[in-house]
Amino acid sequence: MKTSIKFLLLASFVFVASSCNKDDDNATSTPTADYQPELKNISQLVITATYLNLNNEAGDLVSAVTNLKNNPTTVNLEAARQAWRETRLPWEQSEAFLFGPVEQQGIDPSIDSWPVNVTDLQNVLAGTGNLTKTYIDGLDGTLKGFHTIEFLLWGTNSNKLIGDFTNREFEYLIGCTESLQGATLQLYNAWQANGQNFEQILYDANSSNPYYPSQKASLQEVVNGMIAICNEVANGKLFEPFSQQDITLEESRFSVNSKQDFADNIRSVENLYLGTFNSGGNGKGISTIIASKNANLDAQVKAKITSSINAIMAIQGTFTSAITSDPQGVQNAIDEVTELQTLLQQNVLTTVINL
Repeated sequence: MKTSIKFLLLASFVFVASSCNKDDDNATSTPTADYQPELKNISQLVITATYLNLNNEAGDLVSAVTNLKNNPTTVNLEAARQAWRETRLPWEQSEAFLFGPVEQQGIDPSIDSWPVNVTDLQNVLAGTGNLTKTYIDGLDGTLKGFHTIEFLLWGTNSNKLIGDFTNREFEYLIGCTESLQGATLQLYNAWQANGQNFEQILYDANSSNPYYPSQKASLQEVVNGMIAICNEVANGKLFEPFSQQDITLEESRFSVNSKQDFADNIRSVENLYLGTFNSGGNGKGISTIIASKNANLDAQVKAKITSSINAIMAIQGTFTSAITSDPQGVQNAIDEVTELQTLLQQNVLTTVINL
């Protein structure tokens, strides 16, 4: 399961960050400057804005899949697949901030568990139960979410035709996309004032805050999230299928969307660092803070983010074929993302700790 792997990978740098936090200048101390403008922009106009976009796209995916069931044509199949890709993008661009409600409320496994449990999925499809949202909500994460929808839309070998669909598969698709949209709505609402209000919790750090007793604690949460996704991309998503030469370990292989996923993961780092998302955000991000302390480091991080994204997209062909046909391209991408992780962990995090 992808989520389990994610937290195993996370352990590789949590120890380092925890060790750093044992300095006299720890996460509960007060920085010499006020960083609430950066935290507020990151929280409101990057993180919450990403979740709003994700939820809107998930709603469009429900509509596209419903239209496909009601009018099963090749054109509508491609429209549903494109809606999946468009929903996938903001999710992958949220993976640098897999903290807060997405973790606390167990939302991540409902959205993005990997791999798909194909055996149990086929058993469910062979049954006679009603494949409603409520029923699918209660299933294990490996039987719902992005990758189950992906498997149903593309098939094992990415070549599923409209005539290959059964009525039960159409029903499962609708229930599964409705379940996904329920999870994205839950996540978005958790950041709102009428929900858990995590948007304000992140930026309004103070001694009475249940999660972040200082701005430094909030900033460290953000930077650690950036480090975590770099670690996962380099050591999990890229390295594992490559090192084992096993395409079954490749996430998003049914849709041939793997490279886009990996690049969007690094774009999630970029969004937090620059304080922007799509055309929103005011540009106050982690970069603003780092540039004020070390302009050279800020330039290095920006350049390494760009080179990491470029290296991923420069992998020749599909990632499925590249793990054997373009080993140097895959290794280049691993190296670039690893270097970005190192910069964030050894330099950016240290700078934040010493604010």
